[in-house]
Amino acid sequence: MSNRAVLEVIALDAEDAVAARAGGADRLELVADMAADGLTPSRETFAEIRSAVDIPLRVMLRVADGFAAGDVDVLVEKAREMRVEGAEEFVLGFLDEEGHPDLVAVERLVAELDGCRWTFHRAIDRAADRDALRKALADLPGLDTYLTAGAASGVDDGIPTLLAEASRSGTPGYEPQILVGGGLTLDHLPRLRTGGIDAVHIGGAARPGGWSSPVDAAAVREWRVALDG
Repeated sequence: MSNRAVLEVIALDAEDAVAARAGGADRLELVADMAADGLTPSRETFAEIRSAVDIPLRVMLRVADGFAAGDVDVLVEKAREMRVEGAEEFVLGFLDEEGHPDLVAVERLVAELDGCRWTFHRAIDRAADRDALRKALADLPGLDTYLTAGAASGVDDGIPTLLAEASRSGTPGYEPQILVGGGLTLDHLPRLRTGGIDAVHIGGAARPGGWSSPVDAAAVREWRVALDG
């Protein structure tokens, strides 16, 4: 991958994946059931998408709506199945009832991933203390990205936090790349890019017809052009 800004697009199936790739996506986040905000896809779906495109795929590890881990044994089994199928990158992230990172769940999954790269997703936006969460996870192998809007309510409210965290890039807990997603619009890009943010994540923005419609390559291309510009 080049040094250009990363554009990650949510894909539910191979049709989405092909359109996103055609539009200029650098990476896909693979999920199922967006009514539950994205759960782990099936092995079959992963295999179909892997056969359809040649760009990196990050597979969601999540079995229930919300930010609690739920049945960790099920999560571990799903991670194991995806590894056997050939998955090499993942997305995960869980909080306990107090809003602290659920280190038991996260560490069990990371052990199963055995060095694979992974994103800690928007659970960080619901954390009791973002800085403490980052530092608690800092030494876990493979963590290279935080998917975040900067605030639970979305990028509109989160931009000051995103820019502040970007300014700390490279310091302990702030080495992973910031991948901005959650209420993100094209209008946000100039300020984010000027602030040093070089990765964005889109879901609904890639589907002008809504979640019942497939990814639209032209919509993805609009984001690609804006990022490159």
